[in-house]
Amino acid sequence: MKLMLVGFGVVGQGLVEILRDKRAELESRYGFRAQVVAVATRSKGTLYHPDGLNLDWLLDAAQRGSLALYPPVDGVIRDEGILTLIRRVEADVLVEVSPTNLHTGQPALSYCLAAFDSGKHVVLANKGPVAVGYDELLEHAGQAGKLLRFEGTVMAGTPSIRLAMQALRGCVIAEARGILNGTTNYILTQMESGMSYADALAQAQQLGYAEADPAGDVDGWDAAGKLLILARALFNIPLKMDDLEVKGISGISLDDVKAAQAAGERWKLIARITPEGGSVGPVRVPLSSPLAAVSGATNAVTYVTDLLGEVTLVGSGAGRLQTGFGLLSDLLDIHERTG
Repeated sequence: MKLMLVGFGVVGQGLVEILRDKRAELESRYGFRAQVVAVATRSKGTLYHPDGLNLDWLLDAAQRGSLALYPPVDGVIRDEGILTLIRRVEADVLVEVSPTNLHTGQPALSYCLAAFDSGKHVVLANKGPVAVGYDELLEHAGQAGKLLRFEGTVMAGTPSIRLAMQALRGCVIAEARGILNGTTNYILTQMESGMSYADALAQAQQLGYAEADPAGDVDGWDAAGKLLILARALFNIPLKMDDLEVKGISGISLDDVKAAQAAGERWKLIARITPEGGSVGPVRVPLSSPLAAVSGATNAVTYVTDLLGEVTLVGSGAGRLQTGFGLLSDLLDIHERTG
């Protein structure tokens, strides 16, 4: 399977590390052999070699700050425009892991559409195109006879999408609710031990759970973007950000946390979707709920079904290798369906 990656930050590098380190196992167990033929970024340059790029050299160049540092090997094509490269590269799958834009989905949405139109499957960890352009992606995929996969967009590699769309087939899902942002869950967990919101946020930033500008996490927008994806995947509802009620956790004080503890409850930022609509906001969850036991940067989702009742999945919601695994699971799915 020949791969082209758009974006080569933490997640893209995580996938390449997995492909390098598990090469023999993936081939022996699944008959899966991946070859990265192109990598395209907006800030670190682009590389293309039709016979494949050396993964060690690729990772070394990225970690040193520029794909221009990839050794001068015969046949390597450098610094083409991303759209031009997508249309030109002979690859089976485009892996889209560039920075997320939850308002327009661009430029990643255009990259994905160009990939379908040039005969490639598309796998995403980038939430923007799926949250904003789901119908357009499906239309182009159908016209091209190619597959769209996006497990890594919700809960990283923890198989929340695959659980709902494959393992729970035959059930009617009436609702999905969960903790879809690890940063806010970490902050609320630390506040339960007596840490102030400001100190817990600073610690989350120091550990790399929160960005220097944490608004996307603490104000609920990251969870809301994931909720838009679940709305389309589960219920086929074309919601937009403006259709959701979104509230973050910055207004929760230590007194609020203590009051919840005294009542046998915990504060969680809960994202909830039903066929009627969705919301994101802080909720006092009873200790009897499986979501109450989810601590630190861990994520969880509960699916409410007609045949199994409530099914809760708990696991990592972020991370280099964790999200890289989400991409790998989609690549293996495509391999099995088309091989």
